[in-house]
Amino acid sequence: MRYSDADHRLLSSLRDCGARPRVAAVARAFSFAGEHGAVWLAGGALAAAVDRERRGGWLRGAVVVAGAHLVSMGVKRVVRRPRPVGREPLVRTAGRHSFPSSHATSAAAAAVAYGALRPAGARLVPPLAAAMCVSRLVVGVHYPSDVLAGALLGAATARLGAGWVGGPRPLGNPQSMRASARTPIPPSSLGGPRPPAHPHPPAPPAPRTTGAPA
Repeated sequence: MRYSDADHRLLSSLRDCGARPRVAAVARAFSFAGEHGAVWLAGGALAAAVDRERRGGWLRGAVVVAGAHLVSMGVKRVVRRPRPVGREPLVRTAGRHSFPSSHATSAAAAAVAYGALRPAGARLVPPLAAAMCVSRLVVGVHYPSDVLAGALLGAATARLGAGWVGGPRPLGNPQSMRASARTPIPPSSLGGPRPPAHPHPPAPPAPRTTGAPA
């Protein structure tokens, strides 16, 4: 019961923040953008188009985010916890079930999966993911325990695929690699015959002169 009371009190406090028009507008925008993980999937696709060196990593990260979202939807169908009641929410919801928050699941999965692609993913995604989680409380469609459970589920799911997302990357930048490819490799480094130590033959010694007979 204590946990439930704390859940309701924290939800009520954050829902009160939605009474401010600017806060409500930002929270609505985050909630709409995060529906079905859309903003994270679109972000992964856009990053893959821009960051060609790590295109595969961004696309694999998007697959991880989509997988985490599907897992959360499956858990919702099993738990079937109803949405908070008592106050009018600021947004409409796609489903009736509240636990876990799929917005929080996909946001945390994006923070972990894209965070493996440093430095851009590690710097930009976690703050946006945290704002996404808080927005679901401000609009009043989730309990804090829903958001916490969703964030833990998303992080755990993405952690399983973090190594796959990061993947092995070639050392050095592409320009230096192309330059090194154009540089001829000396035969000695490949085990071939070594060049002579003295490329020019030594000059013959000067003839010895003997003194005239006395």
